[in-house]
Parts: sequence; C-alpha cells; structure tokens
Amino acid sequence: MKEIVLAADLGGTNLRMAAIDRDGVILYRTKRETPRGERAEDVLRAIIETSHECQDAMQNQGVVKAMAIAVPATINIEQGTLVNPPNLRALSGFRLTDALKDNLNLPIILENDANAAAVGEAWLGASKGFQSSICFTIGTGVGGGMLLNGKLWRGSTGTAAELGHVCVEPFGVPCGCGGHGCLEQYASATAVTRIARELEHQYPKTMLKGVLRLTASEVYEAGKQGDELALEVFRQQGFYLGIVVTALVNSLNPEIFVIAGGGAAGWDLFMPHVLEEVRSRSFRELPERTKIVRAALGDDAGILGAAKLAFEIETKQGVKSKSEG
Repeated sequence: MKEIVLAADLGGTNLRMAAIDRDGVILYRTKRETPRGERAEDVLRAIIETSHECQDAMQNQGVVKAMAIAVPATINIEQGTLVNPPNLRALSGFRLTDALKDNLNLPIILENDANAAAVGEAWLGASKGFQSSICFTIGTGVGGGMLLNGKLWRGSTGTAAELGHVCVEPFGVPCGCGGHGCLEQYASATAVTRIARELEHQYPKTMLKGVLRLTASEVYEAGKQGDELALEVFRQQGFYLGIVVTALVNSLNPEIFVIAGGGAAGWDLFMPHVLEEVRSRSFRELPERTKIVRAALGDDAGILGAAKLAFEIETKQGVKSKSEG
C-alpha cells in the first residue's frame, strides 16, 4: 500500500485538496467553494468533509499519513493559527491545526502558500536540484518563499520572505500592510492595472484607453502588440522587481530565483528590465552565476509543496514516536 498525504490549498474563494504519493504523483483531487462568513467551524467542516472524500477515494490505493494546508496568510506555526488572514478572517486566531488533529487523527501542518510554492518548485519544479532558491509568487499581491541549504527558511517568527513587502519607494503608494512603497504595489497583477490607469492620460493613442474593468491580462495583450502604455507598465514592474532581486543577489547569493503565479505570464515583457537592473546593480560576478527562471508547476506548486511538507512532518512524528517508545 502506498504512503499518501493530503495537501490542501485553502484560499478565500476555493478550497482545493489532493491525495499525493511520495513521488509527487497526484492520485486524486477535488475542489469546493470556501465557506464565507464569520464562523471558523464552517471552514473547518469543509476541510474535514473534503479530506474524507479524498480518504474514501484512496481506500484501495494506500494509507493517508498526514495533511498539510497552504494558506494565503502569515502562520503561527507553534499555535497552528492564521494571523489576521485578509481573505479568511473567520480563521484569524482559530487553532485550526488542533481542531483538525482532533477530527482526523493525523499529523497536521499549516504553511504560507508562497512558502509552499517555493517548496513545490524545489521538490519537483524549476528549482529542483538547487540547495538555495528564492521564489516570487506574483498574483493579486506578491508573495515569497526561500530555501537555504535545502531547508525552508521561515525566520525567527515564521514571517520570513515576505518579499512583496520589501520597500522599493519609501514615500510611495500606501500598502495594505500599513507601509508605503512595498514591491507589491509596483509588481503585482493589481499594480499592473493601477499603473496603467494612472498613466493612461499620458498615452492618448493607447488601445487600453476607456477599457472597463481593465485586467492585467489585457495590459499584457496590449504590450505584445507594442502598445506604448502597456510596455511602460511592464518596464516599471520589471524595474522594481529587479531592485528586490538585486538586493537578494547581493545579500543572500542564492543559486536560483523562480518567478511563479499568474503574474508570471508577463515574463517576456518585464524580465528584460529585471535582468537590466540585476546586471547594473549587482556585484559584477554574481549575476553571471545566478539563474532567474519561470516556475514549472503552475497552480500545483503550492499543493505539491504542501505534500512535501506533510511527508516531512509525518516522518518527524514517526521518529518521535519510536524514540518515545
């Protein structure tokens, strides 16, 4: 019988879960809407029901050994809680890990979704085989995850690699974190549309003029057709992303950077500007040895990273049980 873990991606809109084996093969997957409301118990029930669905599907294929859940929030690992999650407010401070352990009788781990994506890419994706890697996830916001010497770096309080909140403009655009000028305000998909709107009056011939409910995808499509406004937006995105990449090159000297998330779709328009900044701002010998690549796992990066973490916690629990016995 195979050893299997359950890996979940719990977002504000959807809950995705998969049963995955030790080789990273997804044996079963399911999705449902995340309950909306003020009751943490409703979200807990949805996770439990979805896990039972996965376990039932795996009855004849293997044994479920643990579960990991990736969430878009800061995690208190010791308490097993989410810290002020913007899109999962019902779970703020709720001891989700303990509640799931009581109901499922499995080792449980919570992890930030960007950290999980970084682990997934390092396990089976674009940074496989590298000991030090940094992953940017570009979507509605900008997230980050770091692996140093092959281990996920969480920092002293579990909030390491909040790359979207590195300041790139000290007196810049206000950010939801309470700061100003964070990378997230200049390099996310949300930032792409905001900057396009702000600069629109400077480009009277732009094909984006007057577009209702403008999306980052529409800005990208315009850029591919040579629209000057769109190209300027992606120049700015690449410029600011390049500043942060350069700081990390000079300070941590990782082997590889991975750019993930839906915002990576604009790669061909923003990456030349990222590379320009890295070449001009880094110590001369460092850019030549540092790789910057697109993610390889798509939407499954977080799920697979969560699975890897679930296998790790299951192994630790097993070793602990043997030592205690």
